[in-house]
Order: sequence, then C-alpha cells, then structure tokens
Amino acid sequence: MADIIIKNAYVLTMDPEAGDLKQGTVVVEDGKITEIGESTGESADTVIDAKGSVLMPGLVNTHTHAGMTLFRGYADDLQLAEWLQGHIWPAEAQLRASDVYAGSMLACLEMIRSGTTSFADMYFFMDETAKAVEEAGLRAALSHGMIELWNEEKGAADLKEGKRFVREWKDAASGRITPMYGPHAPNTCSQEFLTKVREEADKDGVGIHIHVLETEAELNEMKGRYGKCSVNMLEDIGFFGPDVLAAHCVWLSDGDIEILRKRGVNVSHNAVSNMKLASGIAPIHKMLDKGVNVTLGTDGCASNNNLDIFEEMKTAALLHKVNTFDPTVLPARKVLEMATVNGAKVIDPETGMLKVGKKADMILVDMKKPHLTPLFDVPSHLVYSANGCDVRTTIADGKVLMDDYKVLALDEEKVIEEARKAAEALVDRVNA
Repeated sequence: MADIIIKNAYVLTMDPEAGDLKQGTVVVEDGKITEIGESTGESADTVIDAKGSVLMPGLVNTHTHAGMTLFRGYADDLQLAEWLQGHIWPAEAQLRASDVYAGSMLACLEMIRSGTTSFADMYFFMDETAKAVEEAGLRAALSHGMIELWNEEKGAADLKEGKRFVREWKDAASGRITPMYGPHAPNTCSQEFLTKVREEADKDGVGIHIHVLETEAELNEMKGRYGKCSVNMLEDIGFFGPDVLAAHCVWLSDGDIEILRKRGVNVSHNAVSNMKLASGIAPIHKMLDKGVNVTLGTDGCASNNNLDIFEEMKTAALLHKVNTFDPTVLPARKVLEMATVNGAKVIDPETGMLKVGKKADMILVDMKKPHLTPLFDVPSHLVYSANGCDVRTTIADGKVLMDDYKVLALDEEKVIEEARKAAEALVDRVNA
C-alpha cells in the first residue's frame, strides 16, 4: 500500500527523457516516487484529486538568510553602505538565538506556502535554523556565516563554529539537512582563511556557500588588494570546485565565466535582490550558454522582502530579456529548470524532477484562477502568470506539509505571532 496517490494532475516532470503528462497519476511510498502514469492500481492512505492543478517538482531557493525575515521592510530604498552600516549591521548585533529561530520558522512557513521545498541558507545561530527546518519538514543546505575580516582570532573562532555545525548536523533530520561551510565573501575573508575553509570542507566532505562579486565595490576592492578580481583570486588558491555555491556573481568577465564553467561552480542568481540594492545585472545568459549550472535564490527578506521563487522566476526572465533586447533569452522552461533541476544539483540531486526513484519533493499549483485562465502553455503560465499564493499543496520527503492551502506541518498563527513579537523586541533593543 502506498502513502500518497496524486491523480488527475497535469504532471510537469522536468524530466527531459519523460516529458509531461496532461492527465497523470503519481504514487509516493517511503518518501520516494514509485510510479508515474495515466493511472495506478495502487491504493493509499492519502489520495489527492489534483484536477485543474499542475503537479511539479518543489522549487529550490539556493540563497537565503532565513533569520532575516525579521528585517522584512525594516530599511528600504537606501544606498547599500547606509543600508548595511546604518541599519542592518546594528540590528544584527542585537540578534539573539531565539530571534533567528523565530525568523527561520517564519521563513519555513513562507516557503511551504509558496512552494519551495529546498533552500540553501547562510546566517548566524544556525542551530536555530536547523531546528526550524527539522520541525517544518523542509530540505536545506545550511552554513554558519563566517566573516573573518583579517582577524586571526575571529577567523579561528568562526571556523571552529563552522566545523562544529557541520559535524553536528550532517545527515540530520533523516537526511533532509546538508551542512556546508559558509565563508561570507572574498572581500570579507582573507586568502589564508579561505584556504583553510577549503581544506576543512574537503576533510568533512561537504560543500561551500559563498557570496562572489555581488557589487562593483567588491570588484574594485579586490583589484586594489590583490590586483585581480574575486574569481581569479579564488581560482589561484584552488578554492573552486563542483561543491561550491557562489551567490550573485554579478560583476563577471567572460574569463571569469570560463573559470566557473571549468571548475563546475554552481551559481545562485538573485535577480530581485540585485535590482533592489542596485548591485547590477549578472550575465546569466552568458553563463547558461557556457554550461554553468545557474540556479535561483531570493537572498534574505531585508533585500528582497519575500521568499517567493515564482516571483524570482518571472523577474529573472524579464530582466534578461530587456537587458539583452532579446525576448527569446531565458524562455519559461529554462527558468523552470533553474528553479528546480539546477537548484537540486546543489542541495540534493535526488530531487528536482518527478521521476521514479527520486525523492518526493513536489507541489500542486492551482490553475483554476482568473489570472491563470485560459491555459495554453503550462510552463509559460507558471513563470509569467503564477505566484506563490497559487500553491495549494506542498510535499517534501514524501510528507504533506500543506494540503489544499492548509498548512499541516506548523502552527501558522503561532509562527506568525512569535516572529512579530521577536521583530518588535529586536527593533526596541536597537533603538535603545
């Protein structure tokens, strides 16, 4: 007997070998997909009639700072230096572990509601984020953010904490949590520190999550310090590899792109955050043309304001069309690949598409809405018309986290109220 049967769905498999099913059935047992077809002879404890809905892989958000949901709308429409130094950093200095837990729970709730089943996160008090992921039932690659700032004592403490986190949370939550090392950026961490991080990641067999060339200021700072950009510096110290997740990658040259391609580096494109902070436009079409694995991320809620990957898909597609004056750049299905298949390669390659044997991370998108009618092209609607509020059901690791818009995994009212209280108390401490 199966655990879940989803029937009468338009099955968007994202599997290039299988294609899509206009009216299909998917069977889930022991957390994995066991059958995909027009119908099934199986029975199950849970049967979901998905008529009028699209069943697709859960979305993957490859760059977040989950605890920063508490900063949503806290300091907007400011220059980057003023935003960071005058608002975000002073507020972060007042953060407590309980704040990060409350913010991470809110982030998990928002992602469940908007169809994200996996995310990659870098922040502080990461045990709290891990606890939130464990409770919420999501899948995540988590890293303790390390900002060494050429301070050897601080670097040693950060690396020790990063290593402790990796070892304590490896394969936790029944394998849903994958720890990574999280050096902040090449302009906030020394070459020597980044080399040590690379060595520790190799020893522990885990990946590395890092910001790379997010701003022109970083590019100029690195050229002034090393006579080369961040990508070339990291290449020269042997930092790169297919286990590296590089967020932003805005200020890249063609040579930088070739290095990322050659080393198999994964890139997280954060279109909305880059636009909001006026950081620039990453050369995503060039990276994709070269074969770089480009994924999608929202960044934290302080510089995006939500965690909706549907919004991120539409924004990315439109941004690069207008930037290149080419409406054929980043077509809908390619953007869907970035949000599912490509992202899964970073966090868990056993997810990202609907295929027999893959883990059951999937969502149902309700297409019976005014803004989704008529329905001529499913991928087009998902990218250009849908939003996170159209997700009716979210399943991760074979567990139903939300069914027909009702969140089952968390106490929604409690999560929202505790996050609100934590945010207000945090701001009170900052203002005091």
